[in-house]
Amino acid sequence: MDLSMNVLAICGLVIVAGFMVLIMTKKATPFTSLVSVPIVVAVIAALIAGDGSINKIAGWAKDGLFGYVESTKDEAGVITAAKMVNGLVPTATMLLFAILFFGLMLTAGLFDPAVAFILKVVKGDPLKVLVGTAIMSLCVSVDGDGSTTTLVVCSALIPVYKKLNMKMMDLAVIIILGNSIMNLLPWGGPTARIIAALGVPEGDLLRRILPGMLIASVWVIIVGYIRGRAERKRLGIVEITAEDLREVQAQQHKDNDALRRPKLVWFNLGLTLVMLACLIFGGQWVIPSINSAVIFEVGFAIALIANYRSLKDQRAIVEEYGAAALHVVLMVLAAGVFMGILNGSGMSTAMGQALSNWMPDFLSHSWGLVVAILSVPGTFLLSNDAFYLGVLPVLNEVGVQNGFTNMDMAVASTVGQSYHLLSPLVGFIYLLLNLTGVDMGQWQRAAGKWALGTFAVFLVSAMIFGGMPFIV
Repeated sequence: MDLSMNVLAICGLVIVAGFMVLIMTKKATPFTSLVSVPIVVAVIAALIAGDGSINKIAGWAKDGLFGYVESTKDEAGVITAAKMVNGLVPTATMLLFAILFFGLMLTAGLFDPAVAFILKVVKGDPLKVLVGTAIMSLCVSVDGDGSTTTLVVCSALIPVYKKLNMKMMDLAVIIILGNSIMNLLPWGGPTARIIAALGVPEGDLLRRILPGMLIASVWVIIVGYIRGRAERKRLGIVEITAEDLREVQAQQHKDNDALRRPKLVWFNLGLTLVMLACLIFGGQWVIPSINSAVIFEVGFAIALIANYRSLKDQRAIVEEYGAAALHVVLMVLAAGVFMGILNGSGMSTAMGQALSNWMPDFLSHSWGLVVAILSVPGTFLLSNDAFYLGVLPVLNEVGVQNGFTNMDMAVASTVGQSYHLLSPLVGFIYLLLNLTGVDMGQWQRAAGKWALGTFAVFLVSAMIFGGMPFIV
């Protein structure tokens, strides 16, 4: 698009701000906002540019959905390197089958023993439930995939929260706080992109950020304790009897008790563990590296055949969870259009350069701290791809020119992950909001205040343990 970088940056900010205003004021749904706002702004910008780029808008949207090949050329115009930038269709495919798979497992009763055990241990104490929620979300988040964490934790704990009349907002907040920490493991999205963008050793980077991750994990448990005390004060401790346990399970399956498969619990558990092992440890030891969408598609097919031989039952499962899956998939695909237009038009790059250029000179010697702070709005307003692969290299060049190392910039840029998962550009949060039934705006405000503690832990730990200097 033949416009100045400043104009492109402004257009990009208008798109992001317009989207946020529409969903925060509830003037439009996230799906319609994600699709319509970037298209309208891009069309207006293309008409102003008058360079024929209006004919490219559909292509940019397609690239955001299906991916594209990014090539590097030398001065003679010869391609010297090329890499595939993935779109969001693979993510949407994975979410579709993951939702269907865990929905099937929920109906079949895989999580019934876990629910019963949790209720016995907590003995109706909301404080223990929320501390347990924090620990469970941290443990399950080790796979680095937010959608898996959401499905597993929600499936196991929503019946408990309903039985004790606890706030679903607390469940949604605790899950996202735990996942925002474990998402920094090397097989998670942001760290992999940092390594690719700056060429830093993954082992060295993990050693520098791991202390902060551990301390932040303790903070999440503390948040669970604080919220648990408040809920205990509000609700008291509920006496849980054997009859209550049966009631929770009956409530969970009140509409599809005939589809429960208690005799297949161990088979279903084994299948789930094998799938999670392939998901988490694929490519290590003797475990093959398999695309996550393929893992869940094959796993769902096996589970469907093993648990439900009748075509009628199989159709019932697909129809039961297909609606929830479609809602989430629509959001992810809409985000693909959104990011495709931002990236293809050059608006993401322009916003990244603007973030760097608008910084006053006196901040150059504190650039590590600046990057850490910038990473919060940067990863909130942009996708991980856009920020870490587009913006971070620009910020890194400024840092290197002022005496900082690539590793300093890598560590500093992880701080923004404390707020990244609150961004409406993150696909799986729509699954979380759908399952818990909470409002996005209220959830962002509730989680945001607790995420401030995670941000503080990440920032201080980056300076103490990560070797990121205050000043050079």
